Amino acid sequence: MLAEWIREAENIVIFSGAGMSTESGLRDFRSFDRGMWNDRDPMELASTTAMEKNRDEFIRFYQWRIQEMLKLQPNQGHRILAKWEAAGIVKGIITQNVENYHEQAGTKNIAKLHGDLGTLRCMACGRRYACEDYLPPLSRTACACGGFIRPNIVLFGEMLPQEALELAEQLLQKADLFLVLGSSLTVSPANQFPVLAKQQGAHLVIVNREPTPLDPMADLTLHRSIGEVLGEADGSLANSKSRL
Repeated sequence: MLAEWIREAENIVIFSGAGMSTESGLRDFRSFDRGMWNDRDPMELASTTAMEKNRDEFIRFYQWRIQEMLKLQPNQGHRILAKWEAAGIVKGIITQNVENYHEQAGTKNIAKLHGDLGTLRCMACGRRYACEDYLPPLSRTACACGGFIRPNIVLFGEMLPQEALELAEQLLQKADLFLVLGSSLTVSPANQFPVLAKQQGAHLVIVNREPTPLDPMADLTLHRSIGEVLGEADGSLANSKSRL
């Protein structure tokens, strides 16, 4: 059914969440060993308060997150989506993930709602740096202008980036198939995009290992591996000599 809807759709939009990255082996944001941080909740360290008042801890936390991201690579699901975008099947990806695996796989049109851990930025002048600059031995946290260099992500206490929101809305307006991959759909306001897509008449498909609050409104729910589902759909499209 999914492959059939993909063949018929003109504007497919992907919405990806943490499950997309965990299939690369990345530990979920909330499930890492908290003992490393003196039993602190990681969400406290990913906040504007931590950046201002506990800067050393904040820096160490994001050094760890960058190191974890760099150890791993895009998975089969990332690569299939990039292939589909290149073939004109997928129009873009709206993602809650900050890892740069979609970009590494080759996807171009990405609305990164929560920012990009693959880059850093100076809070004073806005200059961008590669995420590797945060790590030892360089450990760059001060810009040439004197400003603090921080990960280019959205912290708790900050607004979502306007540019990403605008791109997401543009993609949403034309979507006739909205495919959710690996999101629990519990984080607001991002979890409203599937609702809006459905209200606008798009087919809503949710692929997530665990049930989500939006499963009842979906046209199709698959509690399976993202890589397996996309792999099967990709094979079906190839066998039917579709747009691939």
